Amino acid sequence: MGNGAPRKTAPRTATAAFLAAAVLLAAGLTACSGSEPKDVTVYSGRTQKLVQPLIDEFTKKTGITVDVRYGTTAQMAAQLQEEGDKSPADVFLSQDAGALGAVAKAGLLAQLPAELLAKVPAPYQHTGGQWVGVTGRLRVFAYNADQVKPAELPKSVLDVTGPQWKGRLGVAPTNASFQTFVTAMRVQHGDAKAREFLNAIKANEPQIRDNNIVIVGEINDGKLAAGLVNHYYLFEKAAELGLSPDQLKVKLHYFGDGDTGGLLNVSGLGLLKKATGNDKARQFMDYLLGADGQTYFATKTFEYPLIPGVPAAPGLPVLADLKIPPINLNDLDTLAASVEMIKSSGLTS
Repeated sequence: MGNGAPRKTAPRTATAAFLAAAVLLAAGLTACSGSEPKDVTVYSGRTQKLVQPLIDEFTKKTGITVDVRYGTTAQMAAQLQEEGDKSPADVFLSQDAGALGAVAKAGLLAQLPAELLAKVPAPYQHTGGQWVGVTGRLRVFAYNADQVKPAELPKSVLDVTGPQWKGRLGVAPTNASFQTFVTAMRVQHGDAKAREFLNAIKANEPQIRDNNIVIVGEINDGKLAAGLVNHYYLFEKAAELGLSPDQLKVKLHYFGDGDTGGLLNVSGLGLLKKATGNDKARQFMDYLLGADGQTYFATKTFEYPLIPGVPAAPGLPVLADLKIPPINLNDLDTLAASVEMIKSSGLTS
């Protein structure tokens, strides 16, 4: 009983601390609420450096303000599924079709208007009309011209597990593009073959990098012999250095004959169900699929525009001339299984 005084003091201390925390929290909330609410909220799996200039131009032309939350495409897709109907997002801007398919499968995306879908060829949109492609992105084999002779170029992506590539191949297994490529291999060849391929890559002592940008840069600098990346990073590197693509040491090899290594994936848009009546969100989507948005992607990010009448960047092969693998992009919605398979192979921790 001699401890009675301390027992009275402790609650007051706790109460004071709680009140202090509450004051700080309230102050924080006030500070947050001080910012103007935006007209449209976008969850973007595309980087700020890549798309913010286009979004700023959209706001400048329309007066419509946009709150963009950036992360990897897998992170944004997972967050949307976790938040469900309570998500503040109106639009999901994804780096690849697989994540869009996963969010659509979760029942979170709205049916898009027919006029919007009509802008893009059917192979580059959801069969149920719940997402639509914005740009085309080719998987390629990038190589250093001083270290790899034309006769050594692999005919199939399956050949990069050969001994000649041991310790020489760069891959980015945490990147959404690589993960979707693995999903495409599972679709085209089955899970057993995809698992065998990943295990063979791991056994061949690959050079693991965080993303395609690093791989292309190191190939150009002679630090890496080759790598599996998307096509446009070479063009971005050339623009960064103020050179033409053919002045770089890094070159691109396009897989043919329907090989999985030549997958044409898309970045794309989905409208969250809660935003079905949000006309400003619809205007945002229309802008990205209009002449201005598509020209931006063709000339600034060097991806393939998907609407007729907007030319691709000079130096890119014509899509119709490539034998792209006959993979339905709607079948790439099992991203989680691919991520787990990559992890099981030991390519990621």
